Amino acid sequence: MTQVKTNRFIALITLIAALGGFLFGFDMAVVSGIIEPVKLQYGLSSSQEGLFVSCALLGCIAGVAFSGYLSDKIGRRKVLFIAAVLFLVSAVGFAFSTSYAVLIFFRVLAGVAVGVASNVSPLYISEVAPGRKRGALVTYYQLAITVGILCAYLSNYFILKHAAAYTGAESGIWFQLFVTDAWRGMFLVGVIPALAFTSLLLIVPESPRWLVRYGRTDEAMEVLRKVSGEENAVVELKAIQEAAAQQKGGLADLMRHPLKKLLALAMILTALSQLSGINGVIFYGPTIMKSAGIVTSDALFYQVILGVANTLFTFIAILKVDSWGRRPLYLYGSLFSALALALTGFCFLTDITGWLMLGSIILFLLFFALSLGPLKFVISTEIFPTHIRGTALSICIMTMWVADWLVNLLFPIMRDGLGIAVTFFVFAFFCFLSFLYAKSKLMETKGKSLEEIEKMLT
Repeated sequence: MTQVKTNRFIALITLIAALGGFLFGFDMAVVSGIIEPVKLQYGLSSSQEGLFVSCALLGCIAGVAFSGYLSDKIGRRKVLFIAAVLFLVSAVGFAFSTSYAVLIFFRVLAGVAVGVASNVSPLYISEVAPGRKRGALVTYYQLAITVGILCAYLSNYFILKHAAAYTGAESGIWFQLFVTDAWRGMFLVGVIPALAFTSLLLIVPESPRWLVRYGRTDEAMEVLRKVSGEENAVVELKAIQEAAAQQKGGLADLMRHPLKKLLALAMILTALSQLSGINGVIFYGPTIMKSAGIVTSDALFYQVILGVANTLFTFIAILKVDSWGRRPLYLYGSLFSALALALTGFCFLTDITGWLMLGSIILFLLFFALSLGPLKFVISTEIFPTHIRGTALSICIMTMWVADWLVNLLFPIMRDGLGIAVTFFVFAFFCFLSFLYAKSKLMETKGKSLEEIEKMLT
């Protein structure tokens, strides 16, 4: 294949795999617009509301728990297809749910899909991407998450506006889905990307590294020709085979040196990334902005602003991660994230409200999108050998979900108990801790093949 065709093929399969990230972001963010109407329609108590919001996390943990092992056994592509089908079924099922119990079931099912996608999509992209482009291509997954979040906010916003302004005949299934029970329509919109993901995966090849591991060398060579070109394919195949010949496999490998130290590195960086408070800022954004003196009755509109900022800033990471390198981006990004959060806390502490405070929050989103956000996926998919990469990544992603759960659980408690200024100082502390840890432990891996990284680290 010519270089142009190779680049197009890489871009195509990356975008298809990244749809898992889009659905991840969409599914987790769309719930922000339906909490109140569901609570009113089904008369939910506080505990039932809490279960409705958090039950998807149980599905996420379950999805991560089995997807790593399963992707090592049956292949990355097949497990992505399972996630796509789960996204499709859960979107339709939720839209037509008839009781609170059924709602919970499909939220958990959607969570399983999110857990699988959050693990296997970046794993697949890292294994098909050439070394010189891998950082940027894996970062497309993080971009897809932010675009999914933004699309969920926009979709919720316009569906609610349409429902409020609707003057047509009050009958029919579409009237119920998008007017009387507009929250159903919000979830039903997810059918569109879920169908696209399910259909497009049919043209995506299996990971060449997984194929080599199971002795399917000819198929692996065919894929490598498409993603690396004829000449590079031969060299890459040889390197993959040499690495595979030295691998024994088994979860016990992760408990031995040096993999044990690499797992600790990836888990700590992942946890600190989420303890920066990013989900608190995203999901409680309207509350924070109202506290900053930017008063509005339309909370979803301000969520759209944060979603746009988060998406645009992720483009910078895509452009720079393979030229600037992982280590410099992580160090500068985590340090300036800490400073931006500390500035936000200082504004609250001294009652400096308005656009200065909004600017400090947007600065945090900028530096997070440059570093802590995408690089946890890039690093975690690069540093482990192929035979154990799926399992190792699932442990790292599990760490992410546990940290997310802690932030979502503790943010309102800290805000009301310690005060919002102290809450932001705590988040700033974790960003600074991330800077110190990365400065001490994080190595540079840009431009190297996965096999070269494996030799360097082990």
